[in-house]
Amino acid sequence: VQLQASGGGLVQAGGSLRVSCAASGRAFNTYTITWFRQAPGKERDFVATIRGSSSTRIYADSVKGRFTISRDNVEKTVYLQMNNLKPEDTAVYYCAASRSVILSALRTIESYSDWGQGTQVTVSS
Repeated sequence: VQLQASGGGLVQAGGSLRVSCAASGRAFNTYTITWFRQAPGKERDFVATIRGSSSTRIYADSVKGRFTISRDNVEKTVYLQMNNLKPEDTAVYYCAASRSVILSALRTIESYSDWGQGTQVTVSS
């Protein structure tokens, strides 16, 4: 599956932003989609994930209660609604897809073979 992330931008601390991950290809509803982010000089970190049926959603502790992941399988798009943004949320946000990732490996970068190009989110203080 091919992925394209969009919706990033510049926002003040406390503000909101929604990033999207649009997919092309077949059987989108069988893919687990996960958001990662990478700040300058840092490793790429897990943010949130959602199973194909939306039955499982998992969040990193740093975003729990502020971010919400959702998907529209008809539109083949996954959304990440980000509220109460903080300067430490500044990063390039990437979406990734996998059809076969197991529960214990959802947060692992190596579990994903298909990646979007990333979208920049900048939160000013």
